[in-house]
Amino acid sequence: MDDWDEIRTAYQVARLGTVSGAAEVLGVHHATVIRHVDALEARLGVKLFQRHARGYTPTEAGADLLQVAQVTDDQFTQLFGRIRGRGEGVTGDLVVTSLAELSPLLTPALVDFQQENPGLIVRYLTGVRVFRLEYGEAHVAVRAGPMPEQLDNVVQPIATQGMVLVASDRYIARHGLPADEGDLARHWFVGDDQSGSRAPFNRWLADLVPSERIRFRTSDTETMRDAIGAGAGIGFVTRWEMVGRSDLHEVMAPRPVWSAPLWLVTHVDLHRTAKVRAFTAFLKERAKSWPS
Repeated sequence: MDDWDEIRTAYQVARLGTVSGAAEVLGVHHATVIRHVDALEARLGVKLFQRHARGYTPTEAGADLLQVAQVTDDQFTQLFGRIRGRGEGVTGDLVVTSLAELSPLLTPALVDFQQENPGLIVRYLTGVRVFRLEYGEAHVAVRAGPMPEQLDNVVQPIATQGMVLVASDRYIARHGLPADEGDLARHWFVGDDQSGSRAPFNRWLADLVPSERIRFRTSDTETMRDAIGAGAGIGFVTRWEMVGRSDLHEVMAPRPVWSAPLWLVTHVDLHRTAKVRAFTAFLKERAKSWPS
C-alpha cells in the first residue's frame, strides 16, 4: 500500500495529538510527520486535523481515518506477533506475562528454560495490565482468578495461588494476635488500595473487617509484603513468599476461599509452535513443585 506510511503517520498524530509525539513513536523527524500529513490531506482533498497551539485535533474526517487506521494497525501488530512465533526452533524472543507476585515462581523457571535453550531472549512482562495475546503482545500468559474467557485463547489450569494471612514479629509485639475470626475487627491490616478488588481473599477480609481498620493500603504487592514485614498490620501473602521468612507468622489456618487458580494461557495461532509448546510443557512440569 503506497499510502500506508502517510496513513500510519496521521493515525499516530490523531492518537497522540502532537507532531512531536508522533515523530518520537515513529522514529522520524517532525518535518517528515508534517510532510506525510500534508500529502495525505492533499491526496484526499479534505482536512484531517485542526491545527492549534496545543497540537492537532482530528476533524470528523480525521476521526473516521483514526478508527480505520487503528484496526489496521492492530491487525498488523497481530500478524507480526504470529509470524515471530512461527519458527521451528526454540530461539528468538519468548514473551511471557503475569502479575508481579508470580515472579518468585516464574523467574527461576524462565532462567532454567533459557539455560536449556541458549538462543532464547526472555521478555518477562509483569503488571496489572492484561497483555493481548491476540495482538501478539505476548506468547504466554499466566493469570490468576476466574478462568479467562477471551476468544481464540487456549486456557489450561496450571496451579493454585495459595494465600496466607500473616503478621510479623513487630506487629505481634505491639498488638498480639487475633483470638479468632470475630477478633479480627479490633486489629490493623495491610490491604489493596483498589476498591472492589475481585481477589477472593480481599473480598473475605472486607466482609469481616471495617474499612477503617485497613490503615496501610497499596496497589503494589511487593510494597504490601514489605509493609506487613515492617509491622504496619496483618495481611495476605502468597504461600511461596513465606519461604525463608521466619519473621512472618500465620494468623490462622488457611481458608479454601482465599485461594485462586492459576491459568496458563496461549493464543490458538501460537499454541502449537515449537517455542511455545516447549515452554508450556516445561512450565507445567515445574508447576508441580510450586507451593500451594
